[in-house]
Order: sequence, then C-alpha cells, then structure tokens
Amino acid sequence: RKFRCHVPLQGVRHLDTDGVRVADIRKQDITVRRFMTGDAIPEITGLLHRAYARQRALGLDPLAGRQDESTPLDRMLAREAYLAVADHAGAESVVGIILFNEHEKVSFPPSFLEPGTAHFAMFAVDPQLQGIGVGVMLLERCEQRARETGADRLALSMAEPDTSLRRYYERRSYDFIEHWKWPYTNYRSVILARQIPSAAAED
Repeated sequence: RKFRCHVPLQGVRHLDTDGVRVADIRKQDITVRRFMTGDAIPEITGLLHRAYARQRALGLDPLAGRQDESTPLDRMLAREAYLAVADHAGAESVVGIILFNEHEKVSFPPSFLEPGTAHFAMFAVDPQLQGIGVGVMLLERCEQRARETGADRLALSMAEPDTSLRRYYERRSYDFIEHWKWPYTNYRSVILARQIPSAAAED
C-alpha cells in the first residue's frame, strides 16, 4: 500500500523539481512507491546533492552528496529503493528516497549482519520539504519491509559529527550500537538501531 501525507506544503520557498514548483504541489498527495527503471536519475541525483549539502558544508564528504548519476542508479538497482513522490497535474516529482537492505561492495559493520536485523541507507528528503513527515513515510516503509522479511530490528549508519541528525534518530528511538569507518568517507560513522514493533503490537 502507499503511505500518504495530506499536509499542505505551506511556507515553502520556490523550488524547481523537474519543472514543477513546490508552491504548485502544496495541496497534492505525497506517496511512497518502489523505484522504477524509468525514473529520472538526474532528478534523484540532484535531490541527494541538495539533501546532503548541509553535511558537506560541515566539512564531511558523504558518498550520497557527491556521487555522479551512475552511482545512485547502481545502488538502487542492487536492492530495494523507495521514492517519495509528489504528483502535480499528472507529473511526478521526486522529493525523497531511501534504500532498504542495500548490498555493498565493501565490508558491513557487524551489527548489520546480525540475524533479525535490517538496515537502510541513502535516506534523503528535499531540504525545502523537510519537517512535514516525508522522512517518516520513508522510514515507515522500511519498517514495514523489515517486518515482512522477518527482521525485528532496523539499523542505519550516519556521520558521527552530524549531531543534529543523530538527535533526529534518537527522537525516533534509535540507539547507539557501534562505531564504523566506511572506506569512502572522511569521518567516523555511528551505527544506530531500533526495535521494530510487530504489526499486532501497532494494531
């Protein structure tokens, strides 16, 4: 099923998203769906660069903030990718993205490999649409997929120096598990995780 957010995008500054102004889509539904091969890779790459620009301004060098168009495509094709899209006049604009259980070509942190653990990566929401629930919709989709795959814990990796992002996750009950160093970044990461409530518990 699709998760919908019926929150008007009020007070958002002008933003061109594949030719669509955010001001023009403020009354439209935002839905989460699976990435399809026909989706615009330049639009997705631009979204990632905008979303990770804050970390780059901190002197960090996250892969998602500097990858070219071929890299996100490879990453999305390698595993499940979900997009948050805004539909305006029949045209979809990508406003968020997340990868579920990504396959990496490098070693994973030990906690990612523990039985019953799922994980997500390349989580991004357009900066001008943050704070209205788009990120929550994407996280909920990953939690749903974690339950469907038999996992009871959802983990993530994030840049340790980004304290505001860590607070975001801690407010959502993600706890520290371990430190990790990816070979393609210039910072140490922290691995956070939270227990996933069963569907029965949520009902």
